Amino acid sequence: MNAPPRYELFVLEDGEKPVEVIEDTKIPNAATIKVVKQDHTLGNMLRAQLLATPHVLFAGYKVPHPLHPYFQIKIQTDGTITPQDALEQAAAKLIGTISDLESKFKREFTFKGNEADGTGAADDPYGTGTGWSGTRDYMDF
Repeated sequence: MNAPPRYELFVLEDGEKPVEVIEDTKIPNAATIKVVKQDHTLGNMLRAQLLATPHVLFAGYKVPHPLHPYFQIKIQTDGTITPQDALEQAAAKLIGTISDLESKFKREFTFKGNEADGTGAADDPYGTGTGWSGTRDYMDF
C-alpha cells in the first residue's frame, strides 16, 4: 500500500516543528502558515474563525496532497495585527468555543443519565419548570 503508517499522520518526529510561518513578500500584511500533522478538520475551523475576525481581510487553507499530513493557511490582515497574532486569537476563540460545546454536551447527557435512573426527573434542561414530557420525539436529546 502507498499510504504511510497511521502514526505518521499525527505524531511529531523528534525536532519537527508543529507550525512554520512563511512571510509573504508580495502581499502586505500576509503570511502562509504551515501546520504539520493536521488536516481539513482544523484547517477549515481556523479559516472560518479567522474570517469572523474583523481585522482579517483574507483567510484560506489548502491540503497540498492527501498523503502529506499538513495544511497551509494563508492569512492577510489590515495591518493592525500580524497574521500570526490573528491566528493565535482565532485558535484561542476556537478552543473556547469547543470547550463550551463540550460542557453543553456533557450537561445534556448528564440529564439523560439522571432521567434513566429516575433520580433527575425534576431537572429540566429547557428551563420551563415542567420537566421532561412523557412523550418524546427525535428532537429531544
